[in-house]
Order: sequence, then C-alpha cells, then structure tokens
Amino acid sequence: MKLTVKNIRNEITSLIMMTGGAVLAAFALEEFLAPNDIFDGGVVGVAMIADVFLPVDLWLLVILINIPFLILGFKLIGKIFLAKAAYSMIVFSIMTKFFAPLVNATQDKILATAFGGVLLGAGVGFVLKGGGCLDGTEIVALLLYKKYGFSVGKTVLYINIVIYTAAGILFGMDNGMYSLLMYFITSKVIDIVDMGMDTAKSVMIITSNGKELAQEIYTKLGRTVTFMYGEGMVSKNSKDILYCVITRAELFTLKSIIAASPESSFTTITEISEIVGNHIKSASQTEISVRETL
Repeated sequence: MKLTVKNIRNEITSLIMMTGGAVLAAFALEEFLAPNDIFDGGVVGVAMIADVFLPVDLWLLVILINIPFLILGFKLIGKIFLAKAAYSMIVFSIMTKFFAPLVNATQDKILATAFGGVLLGAGVGFVLKGGGCLDGTEIVALLLYKKYGFSVGKTVLYINIVIYTAAGILFGMDNGMYSLLMYFITSKVIDIVDMGMDTAKSVMIITSNGKELAQEIYTKLGRTVTFMYGEGMVSKNSKDILYCVITRAELFTLKSIIAASPESSFTTITEISEIVGNHIKSASQTEISVRETL
C-alpha cells in the first residue's frame, strides 16, 4: 500500500475506532453483562461460561481462546486484517482486566441487558468500522466462506445459538433468554454504527416526463439523478427511468413530488446498506447530471 497523507490519516482513524470500540465493549462486558450472567456470543461467550468453572480470569480466557483462531487464519486471511483483529482483541482483553475490579453499573437484569447490549454493540461496531474484530468465530466464519461458500452471518448465528443454548442449560433459561435478547440489541446497534442512523434509500422512477420530474427533485431536494431510457413491453412507448439516492428524511418530499406530477409514474424504493464513491448533492450545481444509457 502506497504511503500517503490520506492513508496515514485513515489508519490513525482506524486505530482510534478500534481502540475506543474495544474499550467500550470491555466496559459493557464487565460492568453490565458478566456480573448479571448475561452472556455474549462467540469466543467471549465461551470465555464467560468457562470463567464460571475455571480458576482463570475472564480477560486471560478471552486471549487464550482467541489465539488458536488467529493462528488458524494467519495464512488464509489478509495480514492487515489479522493484525487489526489481534490488536483489537488484546486491547479488549486488557481493558476487561482493568474494568473487572470496578463497582458494577447495575444489578437489574433488564437494565443490564438493554444498556449492556447497546454499549457492546456500539463498541463492536466501532471495532468493525475500524477494520478489526473482537471474536475468533468471525475468523472461522470467513474461512468457511472462502473455502466452502458458507454464509458468514449464518455461521456466526449458528455458533451463537449453540452458545446461548448451553448458557440456558447451565445457568437457567431466563439467563439464556436475556442473553439472546442482548444479542439482538447488540446486532441492531452494530448495524446503526456501521451504516449510520440516516439510512439511505435508492429510488427508481419510470415515467413519461423524466426531465420535468428530475428538475423538481433537483430544485426541492438538491439531488441529481441518473437518466436511463426504456420501452414498455406492451405499449412500446418510450419511458424515462430516473435513479437517485435519498435519505429517509427526504422520502416524504420525494413522494409528494411524484404525486404532484401530471404524468403517472411507477416507483420502487429500496433500502441501501452501503454507498461507495461520491454521493452528489450540490445546491450550487446548475445542471442535472444526465447519463444516457443506450
């Protein structure tokens, strides 16, 4: 990788995110979850269960259980990712040891589940956004995906189901269900941190008055559109196809623009999980971006 000011800035930002996320996740684990027997998934969950039966500190168990996964992924996963994963895991384990002696934040299981899940999700989300990971099971999931094409998300989910089932059997079904609820809260918060709360939506409009509609969208929302041209299969009439990306807050205004159009339109609206590249919204622009697809 070529060393530039931008790359250095990105790596510093990545380091800050991974460090802050690991600290936050460790705080959630030691101050909310572990004291109330609410278990995380993956390696951390296994370490939490083992901690009850073994005379070994939780922070050390997290490191020891993660080591085989790091060794397993050394040759098959990129060295940069592996280095970031190792760094995140080490910071997480050290901070778990640091927070362990502190007074627990709450003994109420509902509060521990909710706030612990939110803080853990935020921490894990920042670590993932920085390019690292805290759990060796994610490495296993990546390896299975590369070798056999198994879904990463489903692999992690199946592993966690086994862990939560074991937690329920060993420590009571209530604790298992609290842990499962915490897992869903954590997953949702991870998505919010990773993608942002202002989820983008892609809009495709098929209409006969594309230029007028595009101008209205640009005037009222400041959004440029991409033009494509199509033809109705039955009517054989030419159609303008407009594509643009908006935020959730702009959706009502866009629907109003479409509804006020004198020409009928067919519109589809879909959720976007990620945008890569330039997303143009410029009020200073005087012309609509047009790309003719022949």
